[in-house]
Amino acid sequence: MATTSDIKKGAVLLENGKRMKVLEFLHVKPGKGNAFVRTKLRDIQSGKVVEKKFNAGAKIELIRIEVKAMQYLYKDGDSYVFMDSQTYDQINILAEIIGDKINFLKPGQNVDILFDGALIIDIRLPAHVNLEVQHTEPGERGNTATGATKPATVETDYVVNVPLFIDSGDILKIDTRSGEYIERARS
Repeated sequence: MATTSDIKKGAVLLENGKRMKVLEFLHVKPGKGNAFVRTKLRDIQSGKVVEKKFNAGAKIELIRIEVKAMQYLYKDGDSYVFMDSQTYDQINILAEIIGDKINFLKPGQNVDILFDGALIIDIRLPAHVNLEVQHTEPGERGNTATGATKPATVETDYVVNVPLFIDSGDILKIDTRSGEYIERARS
């Protein structure tokens, strides 16, 4: 059985019968009293974020997570179809499990899917994706010095704020963690 010294960012532990992913942790040694570990945990099923303190050295139950490289194929109704890159087995994942990451998925893209046995826990996207702008209003010439932005709809129907010089058809590099525009991708 693991202890609080084994807590790491991204680890999954079983707390009160729920799978919780560690978002942040901090070992605290106050001047008076016992040391403790302050954590921020996200319930994998509901997405709810809670803060919890553990006494230093307390026993916790870590869950072993299996990661499989898979390729996104297509949307099928309210689920998304992924293929295992090694065995070519296909699985369907409901949109609720994927969440906001749907905005950055395009067919043929490789992702990592995290499993606890047969249960799908999470999907890990690459840090950046390149998406084509489908629609944006034309920018005015000479109006780029102000740092102004405008909305642009990309191929996954996600709307991102971009600089005024971006046009329809441009390929954008977008950060999948924050959903923000990084730069115009080189073609």
